[in-house]
Amino acid sequence: MRLEVLCQDRLGLTRELLDILVSKNIDLRGIELSTRGIHVGDPGIIYLNCPDVEFETFSGLMAQIRQIDGVTDVRKIPFMPSERESTELNAILDTLPDPVISINLKGDIEMANFCALALFKVTVQEIQTYSIFHYIPKLKSAPWFKALASGEVKPKQGKFDEGLLRYRDKITIEGLNYLMDVMPVMIHSDSGEAILASAVIMLKPIVHSETKLTAVPDYNPLGFEHFVGVSNHHQRLVSQAKKLAMLDQPLLIEGETGTGKEMLARACHNRSHRSNEPFLVLSCASMPDDAAETELFGNAPGAFNNDIGHKGIFEQADKGTVFLDEIGEMSPHLQIKLLRFLQDGSFRRVGEENEMHVDVRVIASTKQTLSQLTQSGSFREDLYYRLNVLNLNIPSLRERSSDVLPLVDMFVAKYAQQLGLKVPSYDEQLIEQLTLYPWPGNIRQLENSVLRAMTQLDDDVLKFEHFQLPTLQASRSAFETQSENFTLDGSLDEMMRKHEAQILERLYQSFPSSRKLAKRLEVSHTSIANKLRDYGIRKS
Repeated sequence: MRLEVLCQDRLGLTRELLDILVSKNIDLRGIELSTRGIHVGDPGIIYLNCPDVEFETFSGLMAQIRQIDGVTDVRKIPFMPSERESTELNAILDTLPDPVISINLKGDIEMANFCALALFKVTVQEIQTYSIFHYIPKLKSAPWFKALASGEVKPKQGKFDEGLLRYRDKITIEGLNYLMDVMPVMIHSDSGEAILASAVIMLKPIVHSETKLTAVPDYNPLGFEHFVGVSNHHQRLVSQAKKLAMLDQPLLIEGETGTGKEMLARACHNRSHRSNEPFLVLSCASMPDDAAETELFGNAPGAFNNDIGHKGIFEQADKGTVFLDEIGEMSPHLQIKLLRFLQDGSFRRVGEENEMHVDVRVIASTKQTLSQLTQSGSFREDLYYRLNVLNLNIPSLRERSSDVLPLVDMFVAKYAQQLGLKVPSYDEQLIEQLTLYPWPGNIRQLENSVLRAMTQLDDDVLKFEHFQLPTLQASRSAFETQSENFTLDGSLDEMMRKHEAQILERLYQSFPSSRKLAKRLEVSHTSIANKLRDYGIRKS
């Protein structure tokens, strides 16, 4: 039970209340005081939190409390003020779109809102099992945490520089970038002394941040937030790329023309610890050996007539990243030179005897399959294994057709702004037709097609005809493409169910409701709803 005692602010009154509780053998779970005035004698309120008692005991307790000198009234209330305030605070915090965590000075987690629990995939009880350093190890480097840990500053002293009172940094959690804002909570004593009590941590996704914080390095816009897609293929690729981006070993990116290999390489560079260093690109296709070797390694003064010499891209990119585009077309002579460089980072400029050493990460890309080129003898096997330490394979657009709609939305919005047009609506069949198109040029072809379509608009509706796609390529059904990878394992019934599930999952992304999909396939809504449930198909 909770009691509210209205009384005068009299010395000793609280002690008399507690004596009554002791005489009746009633435990006190909590007590709160509230003064409604500013002078001694002004009305005040005492809140008591006790276990429930029998009615007879309760009646006697209320009578005794009313007899205390200075008590004007006592009544039973449903909750304590602190309980209401705590519930309101939690309700407010749970509505916030960003994770918020409260910790004590030891780093123990006192409170976490719904977004924080969802971010770390834990319950309220589970998140308090470990300290904040288990979830965010980088927090140990916060200056005032280090000051506390080293004993330089004691919490009760409150002697913190202004620069230590607030700590900001960029961190990565579950593959996403966040701006971490740590705000120490200072409580002032009656004498005005500031005492460090706890801290509140806010995590704001960088992709949603429109401001740059001075304590955080400038954020390069060419990051993973520019990779749009909802398919499992796309999500797996981005998740894996974010992990590999943090490493220093060579990275090989394979994918068809137009899939965005250079964009992915730049995103990996911008996510790594080399992000503030150069990112240089060299195309290995159709470049003479002497020109390519000079571009890569540079040349000494006088190596070519009266040339003063220059640095190659490896030397220019020291501490950064070099992206070798279409590595499969590199000549055998350069392959030998590159192999030597990858061993220890050492090389010689053209026309120079002394070796140089640089710290460069190499990211290579190819639209060909290097393993096949190795087997045919056109690419060195030892170089292949040097480059293929880490590997990313970008799926073609026809393999992730559910990404067509979000990509179209992005490109339409982009070019509508550039052309000064209103964002158009889509024809009823547009997305289905674009989804079934094989897109041999992948995302690059899709983007160019959207731009062409936007220039063909004559009203506010975007139609398939506006894209002017080649008829021969468009006639190839996506279901034919899908059937190429269809296995013949299992019984006839099992094969039919697999094929039916693939069809439904593919179309459900373009017709994202059981009723729309049922209308598209000309079957009953109940039948489609049951099949979606049986196959576990959800909207991406």
